[in-house]
Amino acid sequence: MTEQLPIIHLRALEPEDLDSLYNIENDEDLWDVGVTNVPYSRFVLSAYIANSTADIYADRQVRLVIEDEHHCTVGLLDIFNFDPRHSRAEVGIVVAKRFRHRGYATAALLHAVDYSRKVCHLHQLYAIVDGDNAQSLHLFQKVGFTQTASLKNWLRVGDSYRDALLMQFFL
Repeated sequence: MTEQLPIIHLRALEPEDLDSLYNIENDEDLWDVGVTNVPYSRFVLSAYIANSTADIYADRQVRLVIEDEHHCTVGLLDIFNFDPRHSRAEVGIVVAKRFRHRGYATAALLHAVDYSRKVCHLHQLYAIVDGDNAQSLHLFQKVGFTQTASLKNWLRVGDSYRDALLMQFFL
């Protein structure tokens, strides 16, 4: 990869992240690319932040804030559905609209791969991506994920269904 990527930091959620988390979780434009289809209250998100240990082995997930070099929040990265027996986890990423197309997602995903290999000692990361989401597919392929399966009618969007693609990265 020859593209110059921005400097980013991944860090645990802090109470001060409540507004950013609230805005991302309640962005209806993102509901079709995830499993959420209801708004979250500040109370619920505040409790999540307070109760999260940021330990993938305890919580079976870790949610990390993506910051730019000036410590401005640009998005979130989740490693979730952690399966310690099979040494794998799912990864999801969202970058705020005003920060997209600047390389933050690529940089964050590369950090997630490194973290998953060196800290979590995983065998693989995977993502389930809407087959119509060309930008996400391009991101995962650019980082080295490969498509290994097609899941027919996997995602419900409105009154129809879309295929999803299983993208895997073997560490």
